[in-house]
Amino acid sequence: MQTKPAFLLSCCFALGLLSCNNQNESQSTETKKDSMQTTTTSATIKEEPVTYSANGTTLKGYVAYDEKKTGKRPIILVVPEWWGMTDYPRMRAKMLADLGYFAMAVDMYGDGKIAADPKEAQAAATPFYSNPQMGKERLDAALAKAKTFAQADTSQAVAIGYCFGGSMVLNYAKMGAPVLGVVSFHGGLQTVPPQKGTKAQFLICHGGADSFVPQDQVDAFKKSMDSAGVAYTFKVYPGATHAFTNPAATEKGKQFNMPISYNAAADTASWNDMKAFFAKILH
Repeated sequence: MQTKPAFLLSCCFALGLLSCNNQNESQSTETKKDSMQTTTTSATIKEEPVTYSANGTTLKGYVAYDEKKTGKRPIILVVPEWWGMTDYPRMRAKMLADLGYFAMAVDMYGDGKIAADPKEAQAAATPFYSNPQMGKERLDAALAKAKTFAQADTSQAVAIGYCFGGSMVLNYAKMGAPVLGVVSFHGGLQTVPPQKGTKAQFLICHGGADSFVPQDQVDAFKKSMDSAGVAYTFKVYPGATHAFTNPAATEKGKQFNMPISYNAAADTASWNDMKAFFAKILH
């Protein structure tokens, strides 16, 4: 996206309307239902806000881990949609903690900012596409903070991201970040070229009916990865539109007359694919 500013602005606005629900508002009935169905977090999950910084910007993240689990566990960074530090990344972090990982929801904007509307979200997200290094610095700071916890296995880290966050984790790994792998859920694919010798592994979870990431972008992404000899797995979920993991996508689609919807089957399948991916690259 950063290579095409005009496309970025129009795409970002569309993504704001479509893919990323402002989880700061009251949960809809659909969201509550989904949370009951997909979140299996036990009472032993420790949730803790964390404050750290990057180049003078105060960042307010969130960590989750099973406090009764013994030993160290791999670090999973969770990069949110362009709405910022809403309840959604925290919910995913708790789900990851319930799987036995040390999870951290990452504050990309600073001060735990949550965008109030698409215009504000666009203004917050756009600099990260034009300056990928800034995104890397924010993720480096989050990873450094996660490594200060006694429960974290500092030798094993991965990152996952949604929408805007998907693009950010792809960039992060392509720029040589110290992660074993990344997972992008319905993320944008117009990202930086991979560095030669990139060792991180990639899982891309893409909706087969995602009109905001068309086939030519998919083809260009694959060609770039293949040319650099980078290992990746590209999963396509038939019939899934953009934002297919977001329980509020259907409601948002109706509200703005846009072609998006939550896809429970694709959400479940992509989460299971992520777990299988982690089983291969982590120990």
